[in-house]
Amino acid sequence: MKAVRDDRSHPDSRLFDVKDPPPESPSAKNFHLLRHSDLYQRAERPLSSVPRAFLRWAGSKRSILSRIVEILPPHFRTYREPFLGSGSLFFLLQPTNAVLSDTCVELMAALNAIRDNVSAVMRYLNGLDPRDKQRFDQIRSFRSSGRFRNAAEFIYLNRACWNGLYRVNSGGIFNVPYGRPKSGVVVDFENLKACSLSLSQPGVSLRTCDFEAALTDARDGDIVYLDPPYVTAHANNGFVEYNEVLFSWEDQVRLAEVARTLMLKGAHVIVSSANHAEIFRLYPDFRLRIFERPSTLASDVARRRIVSEALLTSI
Repeated sequence: MKAVRDDRSHPDSRLFDVKDPPPESPSAKNFHLLRHSDLYQRAERPLSSVPRAFLRWAGSKRSILSRIVEILPPHFRTYREPFLGSGSLFFLLQPTNAVLSDTCVELMAALNAIRDNVSAVMRYLNGLDPRDKQRFDQIRSFRSSGRFRNAAEFIYLNRACWNGLYRVNSGGIFNVPYGRPKSGVVVDFENLKACSLSLSQPGVSLRTCDFEAALTDARDGDIVYLDPPYVTAHANNGFVEYNEVLFSWEDQVRLAEVARTLMLKGAHVIVSSANHAEIFRLYPDFRLRIFERPSTLASDVARRRIVSEALLTSI
C-alpha cells in the first residue's frame, strides 16, 4: 500500500479537467463526465452550493468534499453510495445514474418522500421552529403516520437535535436530545427543491438495504463510495451514528472483501476510514491518503478537536 500524507492546501495548479472520452466514442454516451474545476469550486462552498445536503449528519463528509474531488475519475457510469447518510457527495456530483442506499429506514423514507412530493413535505415543515424545545419534545414522542408529514418531522428532528445525530433506542425510537439550535430556519426550501430534482432523475434509484445487497449489480466504470461507521478490531461499538444494529468488525472485513471484488471488476472504489492500521491492513491493494480535519462531534465549534482520517482508493 502506498501511503500519502495529505497536509497541504489545494494549489490552483491541480484544478484541471482530465480529458473526456472522445465525442465519437460509442461508449461516451453511457458515461457521466466530470468537470473537476467546477466541482472543486462548489465543494469549497458547502454551505451555499445548490443542491447541497439538507440534513445534518454525524460523520458527514461535507468538509472533505474537495479532497474527494481530487481523486475522482474524469468520467463514470453509475454513482453508488450504500452508506448514504446526508448524501453530500451525491448532491455535489448530481449524477444522472445513481444507486443510493442506507439501512436507516427513516432516512430512506424521507428521501423517497422528498423525491415524490417535495411540496407536501415543505407544507408540513412550514411553521416549524427548531428553537421550540417543547415542540421538539412533542414531535419526538409522538410521530405522525402520514408519509409526507413523517418526512417533515424527520427533517425537523434532525435539524433541532444535538449535532445531527441519528440514534434510536432498543425499541427503534429516536432518542437524541434537543440541540438548542440558534436559527429558526429548519431548511432552505429552494435547496430542498433542487435536491428533489436530483433525486427525481430517472436513473437514480433509492434502496433500503445492506451495503452488499446494494452493490450486487455494480460494474466496471462505476464510482463506488463507501463511508461506513468507523470501527476498529478492538472496538466493535465505535463510531456508529445512525443505526441500532452495530457495524461490527466482521462487517468491516466483509466490506473490504466487497471493495476488492469491485476493484477487480474495474469499478472506481473510494473508502472513507478512521486513521487506524487495523483498517488499512484490510486494503493492501488500495492507495492510502491521510489527512486531518476538525471534528464535527461537539456542539461548541471552538471545542472541536482535530481528527485524523483516511481515504483508501482503487483509483
